[in-house]
Amino acid sequence: MFGTNPIAFACPLPGRDPIVVDLSLSKVARGNIVAAKQRGAPIPEGWAVDAAGNPTTDATAALAGTMIPLGDAKGTALALMVELLAAGFVGARFAGEATSFLDAVGEPPGTGQLILALDATAFASAALERFAVLAAMIEDQDGARLPGTRRIAARAHAADAGITVSETLLAEIEAV
Repeated sequence: MFGTNPIAFACPLPGRDPIVVDLSLSKVARGNIVAAKQRGAPIPEGWAVDAAGNPTTDATAALAGTMIPLGDAKGTALALMVELLAAGFVGARFAGEATSFLDAVGEPPGTGQLILALDATAFASAALERFAVLAAMIEDQDGARLPGTRRIAARAHAADAGITVSETLLAEIEAV
């Protein structure tokens, strides 16, 4: 019934990169199942169900079925909320009505997106400084890091040093 619509969120911090949260509402990102299918490997139990609603460890069957939401009932409620906002609110197709993004069968999926942008300082003039306080509290915990820091660091490293693409991947891209 529900898609694996992501929730993406960014929060500015004064003088530094923002906090960035980007998560799928399924237990794992669909890309992990696609990668398992490409490797011919099974997926862990509890990630997905097949088209008949039965639990599966077969990646191909999982892609024909659906992903298990994160957080069980609470995750399902969150997925419902996002589906209503990202499809119902904007007049797009619900996940159960959309065609697949993974093949060229049928018309375009027709899914939607809802983007909200808020000026934090319109709510509280000291909002950015308060965000920085919480960020520092999190970073002061042993081994803790803010969401998005690894991705931001990887992007900066790639911009400086470039990226290495295997010959196998290049051949796959060229074949497409």
